[in-house]
Amino acid sequence: MGTHDSGPSFLASKRVTLKAWISDNPHVLGDQVLHKWGTDLPFLFKVLSVGKALSIQAHPDKELARTLHKLHPDVYKDGNHKPEMALAITNFEALCGFVTLKELKAVLHTIPEIVELVGATNTNLVLQTNDQDGEEKVKPVLRAVFTDLMSASKDKVTDAVNRLKIRLLKESEARQLTEKELLVLRLEKQYPADIGVIAAFFFNHVKLNPGESLFLGANEPHAYLSGECVECMATSDNVVRAGLTPKFRDVQTLCSMLTYKQGSPEILRGVPVNPYVNKYTPPFEEFEIDRCILPQGETVVFPAVPGPSIFLVTVGDGTMKTGSAKGHAVTEGDVLFAAANTEISVTSASKLHLYRTGVNSKFFQGS
Repeated sequence: MGTHDSGPSFLASKRVTLKAWISDNPHVLGDQVLHKWGTDLPFLFKVLSVGKALSIQAHPDKELARTLHKLHPDVYKDGNHKPEMALAITNFEALCGFVTLKELKAVLHTIPEIVELVGATNTNLVLQTNDQDGEEKVKPVLRAVFTDLMSASKDKVTDAVNRLKIRLLKESEARQLTEKELLVLRLEKQYPADIGVIAAFFFNHVKLNPGESLFLGANEPHAYLSGECVECMATSDNVVRAGLTPKFRDVQTLCSMLTYKQGSPEILRGVPVNPYVNKYTPPFEEFEIDRCILPQGETVVFPAVPGPSIFLVTVGDGTMKTGSAKGHAVTEGDVLFAAANTEISVTSASKLHLYRTGVNSKFFQGS
């Protein structure tokens, strides 16, 4: 067991990365992981502290990722998909997935700036579509409206966002603005004249409490808005962006790749595996997350699993040990790697919060 950042002292002195160390010691991944994914960890584990909204984006599925990588290797640097899960450490806000048809109709009735950007034909298409028409009829309509919105010229967008802002500020003197309208004003301060400000009306505004998580499949639009989370994803750097960003935007790819599913996303609250640990299992084989809140003076055991794990301590101090080995003192901010088939026990010196990510246990049950 060694720290992820610098590893044990022999790693620190040589400045060996975890990736290079695993490559030299592939047995630490376990046979099944090695056979399926080779000598790379199949997951990435991050902590995000979102002070300013992150871009409106989606991650491609494997087929699209391979195509994009081939066409634009400088932008899309690998051919893998990137499903991900965000688990809230603090209260956490995100935009995720499209609102329902009913909500979208209400948006078109109440936000004239959007109607002007997408035009009368698109607006009428939405207003004349019914839920009874079925998903396959609704999706092309939503795709057409959203694509036209995201493709609007810079001048039109700047004008629309400015008029929206002026109107909402004026109306706020006479009425209570909706939560979404208040959010849009917040986004406009961070990204003036950005199409993402208006696009926010198309997406669900999701709020997570600490310990709640959101998982995002391929081709689902999302933007993280505020708060802190641990994030886990398949090993990939493929991001297609289209708003709330100064980075490269690929609007056509984004609009053509989305699933256009409507309605609120599922929020996972985890399943207790013992009094201190909740497990979050997304429908992807690359990863799962355990969240452990350990009161002072308690011990919890993470059973040996057939794949590698990474542990992150976010609050408190304690000791981690493998089997009968001498304990390793851990404290807030420590990141540790555990090899496959290693039982880990953790004892807290003060209240301890830690997160573990590993390969999804369903992968081992299925193989």
